Amino acid sequence: MNHRNPILFEVEKVLYPTVYTLWVYPDLLPAFTTWPPVLQKLAGGADLMLPGVVVPPSGLPQVTRGTLCAVTLLGNRAPVAVGVATMSTEEMLAAGMKGKGFAVLHTHLDHLWEYGDKSSPPTLAPLGTDCAAVESAGGQEELQGKEPEQHVDIRALSLRDRDPCAELLGKEELHEHRAAEPAEDASTQHQQEAEDSRTPQEQMDALFNQCFFHALKCRVKKSDLPLLTSTFLGSHMVSCCPAGKQLDIKKSSYKKFSKFLQCMQHQRILQVKELSKGVESIVDVDWKHPDIKAFAVPEGFSSASAAQDSKSEEGEQVYHAPEIIPLYGVSTKMIPLFQESGHRKGSILSSSEVRNIIINYVKSNELVDETNKNFVKVNAILCDCLLDKSEQDEISHLKWDELLSRCLERLQPFHQVTFSGQEPVVRKGNIEPIDISIAQRSSNKKVTIIKNLELYGLDPQCVANTLQQKVQASATISPAPGTKDRVQVQIQGNQIHHLAKMLLEECQLPRKYIQGLDKAPKLGRKK
Repeated sequence: MNHRNPILFEVEKVLYPTVYTLWVYPDLLPAFTTWPPVLQKLAGGADLMLPGVVVPPSGLPQVTRGTLCAVTLLGNRAPVAVGVATMSTEEMLAAGMKGKGFAVLHTHLDHLWEYGDKSSPPTLAPLGTDCAAVESAGGQEELQGKEPEQHVDIRALSLRDRDPCAELLGKEELHEHRAAEPAEDASTQHQQEAEDSRTPQEQMDALFNQCFFHALKCRVKKSDLPLLTSTFLGSHMVSCCPAGKQLDIKKSSYKKFSKFLQCMQHQRILQVKELSKGVESIVDVDWKHPDIKAFAVPEGFSSASAAQDSKSEEGEQVYHAPEIIPLYGVSTKMIPLFQESGHRKGSILSSSEVRNIIINYVKSNELVDETNKNFVKVNAILCDCLLDKSEQDEISHLKWDELLSRCLERLQPFHQVTFSGQEPVVRKGNIEPIDISIAQRSSNKKVTIIKNLELYGLDPQCVANTLQQKVQASATISPAPGTKDRVQVQIQGNQIHHLAKMLLEECQLPRKYIQGLDKAPKLGRKK
């Protein structure tokens, strides 16, 4: 406390700054910006979801999973919340800015804030790099504050990089370490400004055009057509996006991807048709169009593009099954068991890491049974973390295997998916299997329905075309019920035998990721 205002608060033996502290030292933590209406939800106990994070033209601050961050409102640099990043910046961008981004610990307007003098956040001008974002988002009046050269790049902020923090910690040597940096930072900033003086909307339009032509020239082949527009954007255009940038159609002048494609269709570059109700596909591309021919592939993609071109000339591109690794997140109940190893709530670990942590915990606390080393003595922490209430009075020892299996069961499930040539992506929960089901239509006719192909990098349209050719039956694509951006394949008859051969043998997908293979028709002569 400082007089009446709380300065620091403690959660699970870790100290965090309050908003009162951050108003005095606004650049103490890396900051992420959100929209003003979101504050009320955060104060009500909600975590900050990535769709609510405003991405400035300069890019997001570079943080790792578990980094303590501040949350600000658009147009004001004064923090209004404190939270822990649930994923790194790279993982946020790879996830398409979807999912939970920050576990919020404390906000302006919450009970901790009410414990102080209940003052409002000061009005602090955004850093120079964020001014464009403020102007484009709301047309707000110019905010005047401290001179830009007094600030460092927001992505480089940490508890040790700001002068006020140096005074707090008594580390005056930081001044000497940073004395040589301003000239270099200033020259870099001027260079970036000179490179692109366009508005954020114009920059996003240019990025969409670049990724569009890059994808058509180097990623899409004639044999891929018809190609779902959602697959073209999510798989082909996104893979052509330069590092550090992110495609966001809402920040472009088109606002909708369908309008962007309409514009390209008017220029006779491609043709888009609605092959089934509500599902649009690219059915034709004019690869001889002057704009496609004139497009120069950026330097960073030259090798990948050459490889793609060679594959196009040789024939169909070979599908590579993604590598899927189960991961585990530390839950609130399991914190006491993992905090000795330096992990906290939300830490994500592999099964081998969990195993090593448990083994080290047992050995360091001398819990191995002296008479039978296959058993572990259950102390108070293991009892609270791993035993149900009904078991706590009955179980005093656990076998090693049971100890580890109980631990994994009580951790939060995550999974990591790595596609060939792409960065790994971590998602919450267990990956949904490819779901195969049989439905009955009129006149007692059966159809096979396949869902979740996109999760495994399979193009539903390509799967439908391949099945249609193999079994000589009608196949269609339609939006998957209960989902926003997924489609399902429907093909006449019970085709599970053909699907099993395609997914297990040709695509080399593990059987555990395919659900419904047991519904295949039984082969044999009818009596």
